[in-house]
Amino acid sequence: MTHLPVLPVLVPMVAAILLLAVHSAGAAVLRGVGLAAVALLAAVAVLLLAATAQGAVAVVAIGAWPPPFGIVLVADRLSATMVAVTAAVAVPALLAATDGTDLQGRHFHPFFQMQLAGLNGAFLTGDLFNLFVFFEVLLIASYALLAHGAGAARVRAGLHYVVLNLAASLVFLVGLALLYGALGTLNLADVAGRLAALPLEEAAPARAGLALIAGVFAFKAALLPLGFWLPHAYPAAAAPVAALFAVLTKVGIYALLRLSSVALADDAPAAAGLVAPWLMPAAIGTVVAATLGVLAAPSLGAIAAHLLLLSTGMLAAGVAEGSAPMLAAVLYYLPHTTLVSAGLFLLAGHIAATRGEEARDRIRRGPRLPRPGLVGGAYLALAVAVTGLPPLSGFLGKVMLLAAAPATPAGYAMWASFLLSGFVAALALARAASVLFWERSEPRAAVGRAAPPRLGLALAVAVGFVPLLVLGAAPLSAHARATAEQVAARRPYLEAVLPRDLPPAARERRP
Repeated sequence: MTHLPVLPVLVPMVAAILLLAVHSAGAAVLRGVGLAAVALLAAVAVLLLAATAQGAVAVVAIGAWPPPFGIVLVADRLSATMVAVTAAVAVPALLAATDGTDLQGRHFHPFFQMQLAGLNGAFLTGDLFNLFVFFEVLLIASYALLAHGAGAARVRAGLHYVVLNLAASLVFLVGLALLYGALGTLNLADVAGRLAALPLEEAAPARAGLALIAGVFAFKAALLPLGFWLPHAYPAAAAPVAALFAVLTKVGIYALLRLSSVALADDAPAAAGLVAPWLMPAAIGTVVAATLGVLAAPSLGAIAAHLLLLSTGMLAAGVAEGSAPMLAAVLYYLPHTTLVSAGLFLLAGHIAATRGEEARDRIRRGPRLPRPGLVGGAYLALAVAVTGLPPLSGFLGKVMLLAAAPATPAGYAMWASFLLSGFVAALALARAASVLFWERSEPRAAVGRAAPPRLGLALAVAVGFVPLLVLGAAPLSAHARATAEQVAARRPYLEAVLPRDLPPAARERRP
């Protein structure tokens, strides 16, 4: 396990370099290299899950520089779970892209692999500055992927997405500078120790820096009022790209969880009240706004984007509440909602490909879908899962979230918003199904064209996760509980990164 945490970053990065080197070799070669790299990444993710399953925390100091000065990659149950979710989404997303989406612009495959490298690096890094670096890697790749294939809608959405994320990156840098100036470190475990010892009267710069960083994480998670960009950007992207983007908001949720559990602990008075007072209202507001957006969405892709935003709000509410049972519920619900949301985006792409350019996935009359039974079955499975209806994994996740909600005003708000949002989402998806599958334009005999076979195969893979999540509910929930306990314990992470026998490091503090 010594160097295993490096591989989720190294595999897609090497694949991206190789893909650039053979960019003129033809589509078959590019697709083969890309799919092989994603398959290898999935195997590495399984190995990482197995290596951390007993609670081990693996730390790799790049270049043998000791922490807190060197770059460290840290793999525990939480980061291994996030890497596994990323790999699980990447497989059907890349498979769907080989239906011809990858040929609509240049260098799709290298950018796809760099997106994976940035995502995995963000989940594995133990340093806030390198979290910024990996953010930029995944964002630069996402800029290109969002605009891939051109078109006015993608250009418009891409412009807004780029400008907003560049502004967020600037705020992130300012926050890092303030924090480093106050503490002399950006290693997350070291930040925790320095904050605990920081006198309250000297804490203003550190608090300001942490507040800015937490705000950037909330933006990455698309929480209200910073999340209005998501419902415009994701439906504009190609379906395989939107499916991969289902992981992007989870980077913000993960970063908020890691920051609050490691650095902003109760024994650090300098960090008290930085996140909790605003995160729960922002999360509940996101659920409410996304619920209204689901009702008003004009297309299946827009519905999927608002449902993704809704689930992000639910996850953020769980992080804000912060108890071990609530974190276990969050960590069970997170893989479910990411995989199901990716499946919904692929389903929207499949329907758009069959109904033609005029109708696409808009909620209006169009040609009859070919093979409506298979597509309708996939729609039913994903709709039941995403709305939290029994007996699928969404129902189990919602039950865990609601069971862990406290008997407080915030807990009551979680109950009301979660239940109402599920009811509204079910109504919206039922309305969309009645239009897409039963209402047809004249002539009644008109039938849409067949979807590309690889897109159908990718959709089948994505839908296949739904029964797997149900059949594996017991081990998945046990893993989620163990992960939540490890996150709440906090001490194993700190001692793995900064062992007790490590000599204290002298550092410079500027006035």
